[in-house]
Amino acid sequence: MKKIWKNVSTYALVALVSIGATYGMYSFMDNRRGYSSADFYNYGHEFDQKGVQLASLTAEGYPDFTKAAENSVHAVVHIKSTVKSQTSQRQGRQRMIDPFEYFFGFGDRGGQDYGSPQPSVGFGSGVIISKDGYIITNNHVIDKANEIEVTLNDNSKYTAKLIGTDPQTDIALLKIEGKDFPYVPFGNSDNLKVGEWVLAVGNPFNLTSTVTAGIVSAKGRGGMGSGGNNIQSFIQTDAAINRGNSGGALVNTNGELIGINTMIYSQTGDFAGYGFAVPISIAGKVVADIKEFGTVQRAVLGVMIQDLAIAKEANPEKTKGLTLNEGVYVGGFAEMSPAKQAGVEEGDVITAINGVKVRNVSELQDQVNRFRPGDKVKVNLKRGNSDKTYDITLKNSSGSTSVIKKSDGIASVGAAFKDLSTDKKKDLGVSYGVEVAGIDNAGKFHKEGIAKGFIIQKINNQPVSSASEVENIIASTANSQDKVLFISGITATGVRKYYAVDLSE
Repeated sequence: MKKIWKNVSTYALVALVSIGATYGMYSFMDNRRGYSSADFYNYGHEFDQKGVQLASLTAEGYPDFTKAAENSVHAVVHIKSTVKSQTSQRQGRQRMIDPFEYFFGFGDRGGQDYGSPQPSVGFGSGVIISKDGYIITNNHVIDKANEIEVTLNDNSKYTAKLIGTDPQTDIALLKIEGKDFPYVPFGNSDNLKVGEWVLAVGNPFNLTSTVTAGIVSAKGRGGMGSGGNNIQSFIQTDAAINRGNSGGALVNTNGELIGINTMIYSQTGDFAGYGFAVPISIAGKVVADIKEFGTVQRAVLGVMIQDLAIAKEANPEKTKGLTLNEGVYVGGFAEMSPAKQAGVEEGDVITAINGVKVRNVSELQDQVNRFRPGDKVKVNLKRGNSDKTYDITLKNSSGSTSVIKKSDGIASVGAAFKDLSTDKKKDLGVSYGVEVAGIDNAGKFHKEGIAKGFIIQKINNQPVSSASEVENIIASTANSQDKVLFISGITATGVRKYYAVDLSE
């Protein structure tokens, strides 16, 4: 079994599901910048949620899912995301099949169409989390979408606005206009027990609201999928999750949202035993941050870590004196590490955060990612045969305790853009691109030498055909981890040029 889970990331296919909403005491976080494990985190108040209490047992004592299902299906929505295809210079070549399209049914999104360009359409699920229309879904469901259409269970349709995304947790926040929408209140994913009944609600295979039941198979599951920077601490369940469930709800028998369905363990792309959901303790903070600040406030300990069991196998000499079998091994430190400044040393084994036991990296991530820069946490660790405790003030990745506001990428580049006319494309001999219509001498484009009239054809290797696409890429890059624009295109005289624009300053 241990060997199977070592290889699980090879077979875990991201079934385009999604991440949900979490728990936290907002006023507590704002007023005290500290934490006690006795405090109940509920970011639901950020969305003016009122909790519900539903009967979860029949008169005979059996689990009753009917009220939880009824409470959830009306608040779980179908999401249709459209990506306008780019006219490219690669016409006439054969269409290549993308395995992601085959497995996950993204319409044409994953495919590489070298013939006539067609809009790419993807489908997924989302969860309404407030009566005024905020919706949580997976980032991959709406990634690069130009249009997002939301269909409620009563078949009413709305155009959704993208409020913000967090690729590291695969969470996105949308908004539809209206009032008195049905919604699913946040529950407490920390209180989930292995073996507890849960329901998965979504739109698998493009069907309308579908409910499946299962139990919690494990908590704090990590090492799924790819991407070393991704934050992973999944709820594992055997409730059936399939293509199209991405972004849907995992609810308890009280009808409370305790996770966002995100991934399946399968070699075929369809349900084969296990699904995975991002706990609301992570997803809730993410969407609350996006709503308040426009971007996620990521707090860090500044440590390079491994599961203790893995560290023992990789470095038997360094870890030979450790008698523990569970914990998180500190192998090094980042620059300006708050943990190092507080007294943590290389070779220490972190065993608890604020009194909550952490057995592996996933559980440590789960605890730390509930906080913002400037918050204090109590870290328990083992150093040799000694027990140590440190109070650590968390920082952001830049080494500061300040919260980060969403960057205005368009303002910083200091440029305006316009679509290329058909005549201009013909004169330049190109089939796609966007013209720089104006330059501010105080902006980053001017600093790097990009002039008015320059034709942008690709940004970060993504072809662009409209001014809105350029603006969307700049905005998303300004609020991502890698804040650099790699731009290629041609001057007004047809000379090809390449530029790198740093948006981090």
